[in-house]
Parts: sequence; C-alpha cells; structure tokens
Amino acid sequence: MLSNLDLIREFVQNSIQKKEVLLSNHSLTAQTVYNTNQLTAKSEGVIATVHLSSTLSEFLIYPKSSHWELINEALAEYGYLLKGEVDSHGLYEYQYCKVPKGYEMHCTKSVLLWRAWWKYRKYTLTLGIPLELLIRTRDSWYPIRDVIVSNGLVYIKTLGSEISLDSDDLVTWLSKIDA
Repeated sequence: MLSNLDLIREFVQNSIQKKEVLLSNHSLTAQTVYNTNQLTAKSEGVIATVHLSSTLSEFLIYPKSSHWELINEALAEYGYLLKGEVDSHGLYEYQYCKVPKGYEMHCTKSVLLWRAWWKYRKYTLTLGIPLELLIRTRDSWYPIRDVIVSNGLVYIKTLGSEISLDSDDLVTWLSKIDA
C-alpha cells in the first residue's frame, strides 16, 4: 500500500503529465472527476485539485489540511511553489518555477530553514556572496546572508532586505546540491 507521501507524489506526477489518476490508501484518495484531478482526505474532503485541460498545471491546495506539509514537499520536488495569498475560495495556488541548476527546492516551515542555516552558516564567513542557500522573494531567488530566531519569529537577511516570519510560516528556499 502506498504511503501518504508516495500517493501525493503520484497524484502530482500524473497531474503534471495531464494523466487521469485513480489511487487510494487508508487516508487519501486521488481520482479524476470531470477532467480535474482531485486529492481527497477521507477525514477532510477535497484538499487539492488541478484542471487537466489547463495549458500549465496549476495546483489549488486547501491550506488547513493535515496533509498540507506533505503536499508542499511533493510539489517542491517537482518545482511547484506557492504563489501569493489564499484566494476567494480559501485555496492556495501553486505554479511551476524553474529551479536553478545545481539546487534543490524546499518548502518548509521557516524554523526548518533556520536549522538548515546552521549547516551552511560557515560559508557566510568567506569572502563573496554565499550561494549555498537561496530564498524566493519578489519573484526572484536571493542569497541568504543570515537567519536569526527571536521571540518566536524567524528573521531572514538577504542582500537587499530582511524578511520576518512566524516560526510556523511556510517558506520556499533552495539549497545547493552537494557534489
């Protein structure tokens, strides 16, 4: 039987390829209904959709689902990232974004970026711009210069600005793939 993450990955992969889907496990069902692939949590209802007739695959995700972090992980693996705020239907829209060569995309809680930062922080002490971790802001990727946690907030310093997030907020970031 497929794990929840494996089922979500299959749902995402089939949807990107414009294929119909019919999968199920103990808590999730993925199926095609009226040219739309839907991911349904048995305890929550529909939590993700993608229209197969659209030119570009755009995923609509219900943000209050208990499976949201797994969906974020799977979408990040395929280069899809969160675009903007919740729409009028209470859904987040995810669109494809090209990941620069040599990097891996992550969509995690901001506190997990802070944990990753400690592994890469030694690169900030060298001369030049540290390119080991990049963050998506203003529709571009920016090198991270510092990450600080204070009073439950995560402060991310880039070359041009500082971003403050709650420790549970989701953030999209890149890490350099180890050679």
